[in-house]
Amino acid sequence: MLRRWGPCLAAQRRRRLFLAPPPFPPTSGGPRPSAVAMATEACPGLEEALRRAVPPLPPYETREKAAAPAGAALEQGGAEFMRFYRGLEPGRPRAQLLGRLARDFGVEHGRVAELSARVARLHQHHQQQQPEKRGGDEAGGGLLQAEDRLRHALTPRYRGLFQHLGRQEGGLRFLVELRGDLLQALAAREEEAAAGPHAREMNGVLKNMLSEWFSTGFLNLERVTWQSPCEILQKISDSEAVHPVRNWVDMKRRVGPYRRCYYFAHCAIPSEPLVILHVALTDEISSSIQGILKEIPSREVENLNKIKTAIFYSISLTRQGLQGVELGTYLIKRVVKELQVEFPQLKVFSTLSPIPGFAKWLVGVLSSQSKEAGRGGPFTESEFKEIAEVTGNPAVEVLKRLFTNNEWVQSERLVGLLQPPLMRLCAWYLYGEKHRGYALNPVANFHLQNGAVLWRLNWMADTSPRGVSASCGMMVNYRYFLEDTAHNSAAYLGAKQIKASEQILGLVSQFQQNSKL
Repeated sequence: MLRRWGPCLAAQRRRRLFLAPPPFPPTSGGPRPSAVAMATEACPGLEEALRRAVPPLPPYETREKAAAPAGAALEQGGAEFMRFYRGLEPGRPRAQLLGRLARDFGVEHGRVAELSARVARLHQHHQQQQPEKRGGDEAGGGLLQAEDRLRHALTPRYRGLFQHLGRQEGGLRFLVELRGDLLQALAAREEEAAAGPHAREMNGVLKNMLSEWFSTGFLNLERVTWQSPCEILQKISDSEAVHPVRNWVDMKRRVGPYRRCYYFAHCAIPSEPLVILHVALTDEISSSIQGILKEIPSREVENLNKIKTAIFYSISLTRQGLQGVELGTYLIKRVVKELQVEFPQLKVFSTLSPIPGFAKWLVGVLSSQSKEAGRGGPFTESEFKEIAEVTGNPAVEVLKRLFTNNEWVQSERLVGLLQPPLMRLCAWYLYGEKHRGYALNPVANFHLQNGAVLWRLNWMADTSPRGVSASCGMMVNYRYFLEDTAHNSAAYLGAKQIKASEQILGLVSQFQQNSKL
């Protein structure tokens, strides 16, 4: 990749942000030492680093005051902690430190229990009073103060460390990296190393703090052009997670005529793209990513009469540690405003989105069919018969293999036979498959939360190996009707209702009539 960019960009290369850490070393078959012993052995100096860096929870009476010497000592301890942490190898050593931090520097449970009991007693006493006396300053004030003391006691000690690190130079970047390591440890299910529920609780606390620090007031919107610094272009290329950039010609095309690329940067981390949005300016809602990524003459001048629609075709988060922080939602809203200023005639806003996970879900559906049944399931009897004529028997097993290795797209007849069943199955996957009442597919859930409409399913919209492997070549448009997004978002988040077009609802109806899962 770097050779294609040339020496200018090669000199500016930065470390890829999504590289996974080395796998944790296997354990022996003998008894495992305790997490404390493992952490101490693997990370000499861990105890001292945490003791110096994590501030004690201040007394309730002085919670809003900080003595200057203590503040200076904490700043020094925070800087030492960052150096110590970055000196550890990614993987188990860092996971062990984070586990110790989460488990041993959280809340004091005994104090929480004591204050909780006091709140309960005061509340009971308050309820037993006559109604006309409940509003008295003395009784009500005592209960409110007890509740405030309980809130203070529920503050974990590591939150103080995060607060101090966030105020230091480079501290915000460090906390994003630290949360990325924490998410990787949790995903690897290293319960002992990452302290299980304690680490999950710490992850929630840090995510909420980052959501405040990365609110829109601290974010700067930047547009990328071919004249942008080499370093920025390289980072945009490296961070493209949806449709990988092939070479420098491809990158130039994505920031050239009829294309826009924007990113958010934080005021404390300038020139560092956090979330990136690619936009195609077209005359209609695109149904194929091949049409968007095709070559456009670089010298072509934009014709305003051809710009009627904005297609959001790729949005990528560059930092794993910012996962769950709503940067993408804010970026889309800001970009819509920018485009409306640049192109007042622009009225249609839509995505052309991948459907990650559909092919895997489909193979799971096929696997769940009993071998004795032979037919039925996702296909009608006539569909199954026609497919079997092409694939031979057992057709279900052959289809599972074909969907896994993408060979089915090489048969024009099979592509034609599979279009009707796969279209209705994919429509159901997006509309009907749920996780806790919301769309199972993460991309669908994201845009539906934003108030978009599940608009159109497109057959063979992404024929790249990645597109066929992930979604059997299909893509979907989520359309943003700006006047309805607030209402649609509230209906989805509150009542879990998905706003969908007639095409989608028609395909869902076909699924309900023809498929038996």
